[in-house]
Amino acid sequence: MSEGKSTVLTVAVVAEQNSASAGLLGTGQRLANEVGGQHVVLVAGATDSEFANYVSQFAGRVVTNDSADLGSSPSEGWLNFVAATSKAEDPAAILLANDTLSQEITPRLAHRLDGSSIGDAHAIKPSEGHLVVTRSVYGGKAVAEIELTSNPAVVWVRAQSMDPASVQEPSGSIEAISNGESSEIRTQLKDTHAEESEGEKLEDAQIIISGGRGLGGPEPFEDLAALAKVIKAQNGASRAACDLGWVPHSWQVGQTGKKVAPQLYLAVAISGASQHIMGMADSKNVAAINTDPDAPIFKHCQFGLVEDYKNVIRPLKDKLTEIL
Repeated sequence: MSEGKSTVLTVAVVAEQNSASAGLLGTGQRLANEVGGQHVVLVAGATDSEFANYVSQFAGRVVTNDSADLGSSPSEGWLNFVAATSKAEDPAAILLANDTLSQEITPRLAHRLDGSSIGDAHAIKPSEGHLVVTRSVYGGKAVAEIELTSNPAVVWVRAQSMDPASVQEPSGSIEAISNGESSEIRTQLKDTHAEESEGEKLEDAQIIISGGRGLGGPEPFEDLAALAKVIKAQNGASRAACDLGWVPHSWQVGQTGKKVAPQLYLAVAISGASQHIMGMADSKNVAAINTDPDAPIFKHCQFGLVEDYKNVIRPLKDKLTEIL
């Protein structure tokens, strides 16, 4: 990276251990090693918090902040916290997770720091003093490498697309800073609504079983849920299935839904529209079941079966139940 910009500042905006934070820490750690810089991680909470101690295993320094602004006005609170710390650290890169808050503050942070921003990265590397980001384009039909020529480069990365960090010895230092004056906060979070769900978040799942409109109704999703329970998977769906009210919108995978990168993505009765492919294109392995041999989904999978799902899902569930 360019002279005077050797620090890699990784921002963990969700104070919990999950695949998103693990990949984020891994990316920052590797990038710092490649450019010979320092890996600094920002987290919410006190210096003696469990999460701060966990993160210190992977970073050179951990900077904490327990300001009430991070909870009462998270977007502006985090924006002020990260911006103030970044001006002090003079980072070459700022990496964020793929949650809603990170996506909201990424462009605002880049503007405030006179840098450049981009989102949905699934690979990051330094090149000639700048950062090069790899991301899917054209609905997942192609991959583009984009060079961010203005530092700091502010990037939010797709969950599970990056390898986790490795433990380092000794652990990094942990220090606290102030978030600035609350008078700078212009918005307040009045209420939140959390939709009840079982299991881990869809973005963190290692195995996802998704259904589409081709299932014909909400009842077949019960079979997919039964199979998911046996193999400890999470359920997803196409936008069409969600819009029809068959399953919750929190299940939606696609351009306007969740972007996932599991180890295995099983698409059942999903034709494979480009909008859906964009949400699951980074899956490590894709399997598809569809009665249409010309369905576009077969162009994007490693394993395809032209068959009615009724002849596959229940027998597969019964067999796996026997052996697992």
